[in-house]
Amino acid sequence: MRCIAESVPAPYLLRAGSEPPPPGGSLRPFVPSDLPRVMEIVAEALREHYEPALYLSLSRQWPEGFLVAVDPDGAVVGFLLGVTQVEREGRILMFAVDRGHRTRGIGARLMTAFLDRCRERGLARTTLEVRVSNATALRFYTRFRYSVVDLLRGYYSDGENGYQMARDLP
Repeated sequence: MRCIAESVPAPYLLRAGSEPPPPGGSLRPFVPSDLPRVMEIVAEALREHYEPALYLSLSRQWPEGFLVAVDPDGAVVGFLLGVTQVEREGRILMFAVDRGHRTRGIGARLMTAFLDRCRERGLARTTLEVRVSNATALRFYTRFRYSVVDLLRGYYSDGENGYQMARDLP
């Protein structure tokens, strides 16, 4: 596998069980009342729009794989929606943190928790897709040992290409 994102110094690589300190909120499973806020975050951060029924259907497929981050007041500030569609493989379908809450460790907590759930389920690998233009996300995923495995031409609804990234789970 190859990685096109710039490398991150070793002290910043997270290892299994090394969850960053809490950023003043918590993680919990998705509940249907989170849907309006999750859809707002998707529209702003991912520039995509999906039918509400899609989120609800996916949340039933693997409830432990759909995590939300909430601030101390209980407001949703980020989420990670993961599924299992291929045997022994987890896939991150959507992952975003509200613009005003980025760089506080929320994304790292969501990713670490998701990877832990994948290991608990006995999965051997995780995959995701990311816009080729999203250098910040590419650096973030590289920090979690994801590598680019494929170029997805015209993958996004606006025609932008994407990268498929993957990592093995120890």
